[in-house]
Amino acid sequence: MNFDQEGMIFFPEVLPPEYRFDFPVPFEEINLKVKGATINALYFKIDNPKGAVLYFHGNAGSLSSWGYAALDFTSRSYNVFIVDYRGYGKSTGRIMNESMLHDDAAAAYEYVKNLYPEEQIILYGRSIGTGIACYLATQNKPHMLILESPYYSLKDIANRFIPFMPAALIDKIFKYPLRTDLWIPHVQCPIYIFHGMEDEIIPFNSSRRLVPLIKSEHELIAIPGGGHNDLINYPLYHEGLDRILKSNIP
Repeated sequence: MNFDQEGMIFFPEVLPPEYRFDFPVPFEEINLKVKGATINALYFKIDNPKGAVLYFHGNAGSLSSWGYAALDFTSRSYNVFIVDYRGYGKSTGRIMNESMLHDDAAAAYEYVKNLYPEEQIILYGRSIGTGIACYLATQNKPHMLILESPYYSLKDIANRFIPFMPAALIDKIFKYPLRTDLWIPHVQCPIYIFHGMEDEIIPFNSSRRLVPLIKSEHELIAIPGGGHNDLINYPLYHEGLDRILKSNIP
């Protein structure tokens, strides 16, 4: 059985090469050469940063909107490096398998590591970006890992959203299992998880199931009433981010 997995998972906004980004804080546009593609990224820079956040965004849109996420960190004295996946925004190529996601993320980490020591690098993943950030944390030694609305595994979500397909068949043919559940026990840095308790896309129970697997310092910040796309509207999210970033200064 064949089905368009990429079309069911990834919803990119494509931007023309001449598109000009516009944000209220200084930034630089970066293009990373990777195998078979060029990854477009934005590097937000402030004076006297405490470190850098490497941010992996959700499965829809582009940096034209996701770039605003950087403001949550520049306002807290961190520089931010945020990438568009292949086929998103001004990034070329197209996603064809999970390995591409990890290889491109590794290229982004290497770029940031050339600018900052690892003890000053924070990995942040949101939604589909949580699995990417988690795996990257197992391969490196960042200062901390922050996950917003993580899935137990993407295979777990597929089982939920493709009820017509037997779970055994999904296991056999699914190209993007993104097994956060297998990776998170191997992350050595502190892990902080934000999850809305009314998340309609990735159930809060996903985070609750991940927590017992974590072996490093960790905290789950549950946000009552929070959905999948609105945690930024809750004071509890900002209070948590303030506390985490201020108490864990590299």
